[in-house]
Amino acid sequence: MLGAAVWPGGQPSPTLRRRSLHAAKLFRRGRVSHVICCGGLGKHPPSEAEVMQKICREAGVPDSAILLEDQSRTTLENLANIRALLARLDQPSIVIVTDGYHKWRALMVARHFGFQAQASCPLQSGTSGLKVVKFWLREVPALIYYWWRLRRLGQKSSG
Repeated sequence: MLGAAVWPGGQPSPTLRRRSLHAAKLFRRGRVSHVICCGGLGKHPPSEAEVMQKICREAGVPDSAILLEDQSRTTLENLANIRALLARLDQPSIVIVTDGYHKWRALMVARHFGFQAQASCPLQSGTSGLKVVKFWLREVPALIYYWWRLRRLGQKSSG
């Protein structure tokens, strides 16, 4: 699951809570065998991964099924950093938990790293329409930038 902001006092942002609870639901329903919490330290401690771990634990995911990637600060770093964890699990495919506006970029990065990936997105209930529009508008240039950046990374590794 991809991270989102931690608010003052270590409180999860609504986005972080929504993604964490969705990942826990996927685990309880048997859709995933492990939950990898991704996200480093942002503006407020603790790391996004640690906050997600706590939420998942409280939602019934056992510690043995929760893995942390707590160094990343971007979607690219999230997915690059989980490669070693996935290799140890011998998982042929992954389910990325993120929001609908972010899934296209996350899937593009996952496929760049060779993951067989699909996205599972929680409903954005309780989020104002204005915020959803803002998220989508922010995502369009980010998607273009990541496409350009991944192309450059691919050219450097093959050249």
